[in-house]
Amino acid sequence: MGAPTPYILVLEAHPLEPLMAARKSKSKKRERRTFTKEFKQEAVQMLLDGHSASSVSKNLGLGNTNLLYRWKVELVSEGGPVAEALDDEVRQLREELQRTKRERDILKKALTIFSQQE
Repeated sequence: MGAPTPYILVLEAHPLEPLMAARKSKSKKRERRTFTKEFKQEAVQMLLDGHSASSVSKNLGLGNTNLLYRWKVELVSEGGPVAEALDDEVRQLREELQRTKRERDILKKALTIFSQQE
């Protein structure tokens, strides 16, 4: 037996390697969209009018509902028409709740009166 035969290892480049490198260098950053304050107010108003957040986001071309909820928090904290609309709605709901409680109490009293007569 003689000396061991040396093996030569040949490494070949991957056939798509130049394309993959070019693709990585050409990656473009998406530009952030900017929205006017009026657009944000109208979107939030749609949400407050009873439309679902997902339908408003879809109709306006927003990516997801998180943006819409963030706008709502910002606009409510600033005050203005959105906060006034929410305050009006809260006032109306409180009035309706009081009226409903009074009606319930009247019905309870009527029930006790009618149940005693039998």
